[in-house]
Amino acid sequence: MKEITRRKFIATATLATGFALAVQPISAGVITTDTKGLVAGAVKIPVKDGEIPAYRALPTTGDNFPIVLVLSEIFGVHEHIQDITRRFAKLGYLAIAPELFVRQGDVSKLSSIDEIRPIIAKVPDAQVLSDLDATLDWAVKSAKGNANKLAITGFCWGGRITWLYAAHNPKVKAGVAWYGRLVGDANQLQPKYPVDIASKLAVPVLGLYGGQDTGIPLDTVEQMRERLKSSSSKSEIIVYPDAPHAFFADYRPSYRETEAKDGWQRLLAWFKEHGVQ
Repeated sequence: MKEITRRKFIATATLATGFALAVQPISAGVITTDTKGLVAGAVKIPVKDGEIPAYRALPTTGDNFPIVLVLSEIFGVHEHIQDITRRFAKLGYLAIAPELFVRQGDVSKLSSIDEIRPIIAKVPDAQVLSDLDATLDWAVKSAKGNANKLAITGFCWGGRITWLYAAHNPKVKAGVAWYGRLVGDANQLQPKYPVDIASKLAVPVLGLYGGQDTGIPLDTVEQMRERLKSSSSKSEIIVYPDAPHAFFADYRPSYRETEAKDGWQRLLAWFKEHGVQ
């Protein structure tokens, strides 16, 4: 994409309304969190080459809120991710989910995962890390966020980035990675995977994985565990033996209520233990 076209595109980009087209139909038991007592909605984050859209939610009263960066799956910041930010805001956090694929395309309008994957493959890790830095800066300067109480959590694609951003930014107090890919073939756009940064990781990250995840073999989880042992981070990985990939996604058939609720409680306890709340 030529630079002028790219800039024009991100300047006019907006967040998805509702759920991404590729995840239809939506499960009947989908969790819906209201906005009562919250300031919630779309915002624009200044970045190096313009602005990117994001969804943020925070309590209507107060300030100096602990910050949670919420990283999406490959479907972008659609309704599920927006709902998660509201869940955090109900607990007193400033939660913000930036749209990190916007320069490469609008994944919310694509009808299949096979259409989405080529777009995601074009997203450079360096761009993502830079955008997250910019999102954090915005959260502190424009949205009453406390830079000393910073956490990050991500799902699937965002789970991998959670590990990488924890290595990138030592100001992160705690991270929780939900079934993020741990190994892969390095390339110019994605030069490192979580196993590559594990031994030098200083930020405590909790990994939540499914034993029945066909896309993330258990041997790669064990490889990550082994490498984490030599780090100073005191990171941990929990494997739910009967859970598939995307077991937290309450809008999909993969949802597993017991494991999802347990993972959420572990996340909150992890954040509290490491001084984020």
